[in-house]
Amino acid sequence: MSEHTPIGLGHEATITTALTHSGNFHVDETLGYVVLHYALAPMGDLRARILGEGPDDCLKFFRSRDPERIQAADIVFDVGGVYDPSKGRYDHHMKDKPLREDGTPYSAAGLLWKDYGKAAVRNLVRINVDDATITAIWQSIDKSLVVPIDQDDNGIAKMGKLSLADIVSACSPPWDTGELHGPEEAKRRETLGFANAATAVASHLVNTVDRVRASLKATERVLSAYKNAQDKRILLMETGMPTEKVIFEHDLPVIYVVSPTGAGQWNVKAIPPERGAFGQRISLPEAWGGLNGQGLAEVCGVADAVFAHPARFICGAASREGALAMARQALEIDAELKQQQS
Repeated sequence: MSEHTPIGLGHEATITTALTHSGNFHVDETLGYVVLHYALAPMGDLRARILGEGPDDCLKFFRSRDPERIQAADIVFDVGGVYDPSKGRYDHHMKDKPLREDGTPYSAAGLLWKDYGKAAVRNLVRINVDDATITAIWQSIDKSLVVPIDQDDNGIAKMGKLSLADIVSACSPPWDTGELHGPEEAKRRETLGFANAATAVASHLVNTVDRVRASLKATERVLSAYKNAQDKRILLMETGMPTEKVIFEHDLPVIYVVSPTGAGQWNVKAIPPERGAFGQRISLPEAWGGLNGQGLAEVCGVADAVFAHPARFICGAASREGALAMARQALEIDAELKQQQS
């Protein structure tokens, strides 16, 4: 983070004017505006501010290439030819581009995320969390979303079809809008397109912040459950949540995860050999595959067994104890098979 205090932060009573260029828009300046909105004026109307329809708030936003308007704005990003955050200038199109520590050039979104991202995250997280959690969320989004935007905008690597960059581009009016409808209507549709793009990006950012927050919470609970597990091959979770990411990131030797479902039962899920892969480290017993209810209960010896998927990656029971018994049975059966084969 920069040593200076970013313009607008710590001065909530003042009105901050932000500006980016008019004309064709991309995901970097669209996200840049969204970051400033959540950092400086999260209670304002993000969309109406673009369209000039909403009531005034502490953030004013313009899209222009007029040198006088650029000069007058408090924060200028993706235009102006200057990177000087102490003066609110966040362009990246000059010869000596601002670079990340690994040499990746920043986009305007990356530069604004660097200075305003943590403030945006803090305003988006609706529950009390400590500074370390805010920083962890900020870092996660920087890595998963902002760096790919930096790379895309600087011609290093495309984000690909149906990415956020593609969604933003799809909001732009077609090339012949001016030819068909005239310059004024083309300008109106361009502004509307930017508003549509910003709305989509804002929704994505809001959801991403909340999902990352929940992911960090899940990591703490998974590691705690693993620490307390009697058999480290069976991870017992008292609440359903994503576990596979944590298991692979921390190289945990978990074979089965036992957790409750919304349907009032408990499932046993087999962990794949690699994250996101098909298959299982140890498949559920072959004799269980495709059985349900009483038929499964008779084969596995667990009275409240409910089902076992034909692909043998998941099974379930009506109770916590039943699911744990199925997981233990599966490990015992696998050990017996390997002993017979040796």
